[in-house]
This record gives sequence, C-alpha cells and structure tokens, in this order.
Amino acid sequence: MSYHFAQVNIARAKFRLDDPRMADFVNNTARINALAEVSPGFIWRWIEEPSDEVCDVYGDPALVVNMSLWESRETLMAFTYKTAHADIYKRRKEWFSKLKDNHMVCWYTKEPTISLMEAKKRLDHLNTKGESAYAFSFRSNFTIEEARQYL
Repeated sequence: MSYHFAQVNIARAKFRLDDPRMADFVNNTARINALAEVSPGFIWRWIEEPSDEVCDVYGDPALVVNMSLWESRETLMAFTYKTAHADIYKRRKEWFSKLKDNHMVCWYTKEPTISLMEAKKRLDHLNTKGESAYAFSFRSNFTIEEARQYL
C-alpha cells in the first residue's frame, strides 16, 4: 500500500479574483499548476470547478483553496521553494490577507484524492488541538510510521 503526503492551504483573497489587483496571481495560476503537475513526486491536485463548494464548506466566498497529494514532504518542499512557484509564493501578501489561524495542514493518506470536507476537518483539528501525526504544519516532519494509526 502506498501512502501520499496530503497538503491543503487556504488563503483569503484581498480582492475579488476579477479585480485588476489580483491579475498577476490569476494570470500565473494555470502556469504554476501545470508546473506542479510535471514536478517530481506530484500525484494529484484538486481542480476547482465553478461552484459554491468552497463557500459551502468553509463559509467564506473569498477563500482560495489549494489541495494536492505528493509522494513525500520533500517532493512538495522542492516544488514549493525551488521552482517558479517560489516567486509567486513570495508575493502572497499582495493578494491575500493574513489569517488568524493556520492556513495550511498536512497529513498522510492512502486515498487517491482528498475532499474539501476532509481538508476542513484536518485544518480544524490542527487549529483546535495543535500538531499531531493526524494533522500537522509544513514545518513538522511527522513520518508515515507516526501517522499509521490514522490511516
């Protein structure tokens, strides 16, 4: 059985996505997503269809959600900080407000995809109970062995 490194991050846009101040973010999204898809270790990413699903789950229409599965924490870190993604990431304060709680959660899964509900459950757990092998921040380095009880 293979395990995947799941990550979800949420961000609250400062402006509507069709606002000119969001143009650089919006115009680079497809390029960065395509880069992720060909990066070593990439398995899957959530492709948001036009719907109210994010608002239904999170209760906030200004949230932008990114969910993906990777072979390991290391492959996700390489994509995040050693590709063109890093240049966009450095500019996040231009487009997104700082959230009071954690905006990103990671965990291990056997599943081939993850859902918004699962992501919210993990993020809520991290924000209310703190880090554990069930739900942890990108800074943490929990192992599959430590997370096995939750798989």
